[in-house]
This record gives sequence, C-alpha cells and structure tokens, in this order.
Amino acid sequence: MIDDRVLISEILSGNQAAFQTFVEAYQKLVSHVVFRMVSNESDREDLCQEVFLKAYRNLSTFQFRCKVSTWIAQIAYNTSLNYLEKMKVPLINDLLGDSDRDFLDDIPEERITPQQYAESRDLNQRIRDEVNLLSPQYGVLIVLYHLEQMSYEEIAEVTNQPLGTVKSYIYRARRMLRERLLKKYELEDIWQ
Repeated sequence: MIDDRVLISEILSGNQAAFQTFVEAYQKLVSHVVFRMVSNESDREDLCQEVFLKAYRNLSTFQFRCKVSTWIAQIAYNTSLNYLEKMKVPLINDLLGDSDRDFLDDIPEERITPQQYAESRDLNQRIRDEVNLLSPQYGVLIVLYHLEQMSYEEIAEVTNQPLGTVKSYIYRARRMLRERLLKKYELEDIWQ
C-alpha cells in the first residue's frame, strides 16, 4: 500500500516517477467517474488527463482533511460535471424538475462452474448496460458506492451534495436500475 503523504511529498520535490505512481494508483477511480458521466469516448481520455493535471497543480494545497481518493474523485466529478454543463447534457436536477466494482467479481472462480461463471458475466454485462442508461449523475453515484466502495459521507464530499441527497439519489438510482432490469428481463433470467 502506498503512503499518500510520502508519495505527495516526493511529487512536490520534483520526483516524476512518484507522480507516475500517483497516476497509476488513482487512474481506475478517475476512469470510473469520468467514464460513467461522459459518454463521448473521444473526450473521456482528455478529461482524465485534465483531472490529473488539476490534481498535480493543486497537490501543494492538499491538506489531508480527507482521503486522497476522495479528493481526486471530487476533481474527476467536478471536471466531468463542468464538461456536461458545457455540453448541455441534462443533469439529475434538470430531470427532477419535470415530474461497474463488478457486482459479481467477488465470487471466487474456483468455487463456481464454467456455466455459473458465464451466467455471472452475463448478469454483470446486463447490469453495466443498464447503469450506462442512467443519467450521468446517478450512474456515477452507483459506481462510487458499489464499484469504488465509498461511503455515503465520502460520496457527499466528492459531489458536494448534502448527505441526505446522496442517500436519496443512490436509493433512486438503485430502484430505477432494479425496475429496468425487472422490466427488461424475466426474474428467472436475471437471478438464475
């Protein structure tokens, strides 16, 4: 495990290899946030690079009042949100005015049959497909909670939303996801 304080100190002293280690440590998190919020494939990579440039420029002001992962996720979230607003993509608040950790990857492979493995991969893909259909903000909340295993409090900090709002949005997103899956697939198809 990387000691973030030492790593940041090394980066601030000019160690380029330390920054590469930083990028490698957090690129999956940044990708999860950006890729769930931004559908335009050609802009995703640029946005991920922009997130790390912003992090690099602001490392000297990071005070360790939160986890580095929370801080970098917040940068990724805000960068993606700014992009969406610039591109005029409807956000949750706009839509409300009108009315993937891969979920099964924890199953040890040696305990399941090839058929069970294939079925779990199929279910994973179905879930990912449906998460991708959620609004960008709902999708990223599902990813932060389930894939990145962030707490409600951390997600509230990342998204700069009240804790109750985060809980409510995650509940709504999960409910929408469940309803879509049940509507689209027979119950037996999903869980067997």
